[in-house]
Amino acid sequence: MKKVKGRMDESILVCVYYGPNGERLIRRGHKLANMLDCPMYVLTVDPLPFDEFDAEKSGYIERWKELCDELDVDEFILRDNEKKSSVRAIAEVAHNHNITQVVVGQSPQNRWEEITKGSFVNVLLRAMTFIDIHLVAIDRTLKSVEDTSYEKGVRGFLQKNEDEYRLSFARSKNNLYEGIFYKEIGTDFNNGIFKFVNNDGKTCQVHITEDNVTGRMKEAPNVK
Repeated sequence: MKKVKGRMDESILVCVYYGPNGERLIRRGHKLANMLDCPMYVLTVDPLPFDEFDAEKSGYIERWKELCDELDVDEFILRDNEKKSSVRAIAEVAHNHNITQVVVGQSPQNRWEEITKGSFVNVLLRAMTFIDIHLVAIDRTLKSVEDTSYEKGVRGFLQKNEDEYRLSFARSKNNLYEGIFYKEIGTDFNNGIFKFVNNDGKTCQVHITEDNVTGRMKEAPNVK
């Protein structure tokens, strides 16, 4: 059960985009929320639907969702298949959750997709009133050791052999799941990530090492 926050007149929204600095922004927002003893939300916006995310994007979403669970964040919000601009989406979420403070990364060229010129913060300020904006400096030299590059996804299948799952590229009556395999760049073996939709209609992904599923099969993050 989540701890009841002491102050409900304050509420924090952390806006993250793909890259190793996302975790830093979430942790900074968490420290601020702890000091104020108030609710905290994490938001990312993407024009693509979640099912079309590549392995790299899915990996970031998964890590952010796990971090939010670890830090007891009130809600992780994914606005996928978003037709509005990023600023409009942020403003809408801020209004719906009574946000009073927004945390964003500071960069000469902010990576929110359509904000390529001018000040991203000034655009936010024009879109939202009576909201404080906190700028967190982005470390341009920071590189995530977990970042992995993948080849373009190809159609594949998962077959079950006793207690193990194995990757296949041939259609067969033994195939349990059909999905997309993203192979790691620079390997001669079939190592990478396999993404598929299970029988309940939920998007899942598993790690593949030399054609075999390694680790537990898990659903992709339950995001909104």
